[in-house]
Amino acid sequence: MNGVRQAADRLRGIVTETPLLPLDREGRRIWVKAECLQQGGSFKLRGATNRLLLLSEAERGRGVVAFSSGNHAQGVALAAKALGIRATIVMPHDAPAVKVEGTRAAGAEIVFFDRDTESREEIGARLAKEQGATLVPSFDDVDVIEGQGSVGVEIERQLGGQPPMAIVPCGGGGLSSGIALALPDSQVLIVEPEGWDDMGRSLALGRIVPVEEPAPPTRCDALQTKLVSPLTFGALREARARAASVSEAEVAAAMHYGFRNLRIVAEPGGAVALAALIAGKAGDVPDGSVVVVSGGNVDAALYAELLAER
Repeated sequence: MNGVRQAADRLRGIVTETPLLPLDREGRRIWVKAECLQQGGSFKLRGATNRLLLLSEAERGRGVVAFSSGNHAQGVALAAKALGIRATIVMPHDAPAVKVEGTRAAGAEIVFFDRDTESREEIGARLAKEQGATLVPSFDDVDVIEGQGSVGVEIERQLGGQPPMAIVPCGGGGLSSGIALALPDSQVLIVEPEGWDDMGRSLALGRIVPVEEPAPPTRCDALQTKLVSPLTFGALREARARAASVSEAEVAAAMHYGFRNLRIVAEPGGAVALAALIAGKAGDVPDGSVVVVSGGNVDAALYAELLAER
């Protein structure tokens, strides 16, 4: 917990303190933490910046490597640009164009790979070794997790206390485990896309299990993690986190709801926690609880298509 608070202090004035937006439902005031308004369009800037700030001068000179479908890519690219560090990012060929463009605009070199036939982990490790660079994981790293946990520190400061419940999107679990560390008195509910609920299944079984194959198609590209980390699993298990999963239709409904009622743009993966709330899958949500909208990087054509469907 001390590491999360130290990370929050380190990041203050560097990353954006995103707002808590009020949402009244069924006579209760719920707060929406709009990380979709963060620089780079997602919470990922927090963990990436915290990790890069802790590099030695020699490590900064050798550069960094990361692998990501887009949000972590942009977070690392933006943090590296701000600190004058060379960044190479491994991204899937089918990454959303808006995420590719944002990563490239921040000055990073992009190496593409095929999700179905190649391993991003192996490619990232090889590039880091060849370049002598530091590999910056998206969630399997203490400094990254603690940086993401600064979301929870901000929530507590903005509310003047810890909320009774925090509903959080979950892919690899960096954000949700960081928030669990920052808010030990809050019940944490992680939310994943249906069929990509490996963290929820792992928590239920008490051991890490992968996504069951064949994994279904999903628009939630930011949450397509097939195997979670012992670090994030351990933090969430220790926090006694609960889990829920949502359908593609429920995600689309949440994106539309965010647009109409909160005036925010949420990407599919960023909208899953809001989807659990409005679909009634979060259970009894106490007054004063917080829902995290973790990202807003969605291609304009897909966003328009999803809004038009409602």
